[in-house]
Amino acid sequence: MNITKIIILAEIPVKAEYVDTVIALSNATLGPTLAEPGCEFFYQTRKKDEPNTLVFFEVFQSKEALDLHMEAAYTKSFFAGVQGKLAGKPVSNILQQL
Repeated sequence: MNITKIIILAEIPVKAEYVDTVIALSNATLGPTLAEPGCEFFYQTRKKDEPNTLVFFEVFQSKEALDLHMEAAYTKSFFAGVQGKLAGKPVSNILQQL
């Protein structure tokens, strides 16, 4: 079976003073991302014991769908908006469906 889905688990550490701002930026991407034809799932959460760390779980139908998402104006706006507001480097894990 050839599985082409792209599954991402991303952790984004945010400086405490910018958490609300970064959450607002991420919320602005939620609707448009879910409306993308290749997006199957996009869930935005935060760690319970580390509320300044946002965790996104994303599933795209293909690499092309992910590429479309990454080139979208709202995605680029999110990345531009978080500049200088992060407490460390985001960590993205690409997962493979079993």
